Amino acid sequence: MLAPVYSTYRIELGEISSYPRGYKENGGIFCHNHPWISIANAEINNNDEAFNVYKRTCPAYTEEYSEIHRTEPYVYCQMVAGPEAPNPGEGKNSWLTGTAAWTFVDVSQHLLGVQPTFDGLKIEPHLPPNFGELHIERTWRGTRYIIDVTRTGEQSLTVDGQPVSGTVVPTAATGTEEVHVALTI
Repeated sequence: MLAPVYSTYRIELGEISSYPRGYKENGGIFCHNHPWISIANAEINNNDEAFNVYKRTCPAYTEEYSEIHRTEPYVYCQMVAGPEAPNPGEGKNSWLTGTAAWTFVDVSQHLLGVQPTFDGLKIEPHLPPNFGELHIERTWRGTRYIIDVTRTGEQSLTVDGQPVSGTVVPTAATGTEEVHVALTI
């Protein structure tokens, strides 16, 4: 977030200058913003970049750096030590981060595209073209939604076999246990 780093405490700057060189906001690579950047790319239909940004902090995609990263292979970290830190690339503050929560929002509501709205569930995936088919299950407002997405080049949405215009699956009636959704994109 900041380079070059502060090397001495500066009272007029406060806490940021008290962090060690290359850590946290003082020259570290903060991970909180990655999901927001991915979400922004998804919102403008830059789907390849949205997914690439997601992969940069996703533990499943960072295995090649695990010896440097030195955090649990299934946990998001708050920040990665920057180039001026004693151990550049080392993950810090795993388990103590909003990165995981924001990544969940990014993946579920923007990349997979299942977003709750006042009127229903908006189904609008933003994934690269190599994702040809998706099967998603989501419980929302007491109803289980079983969603199948197929990439065909044509847009259509059916809910329990009935065509629906747009991308919003209407909220199910109270007491409905299951809704079957088929989206082609």
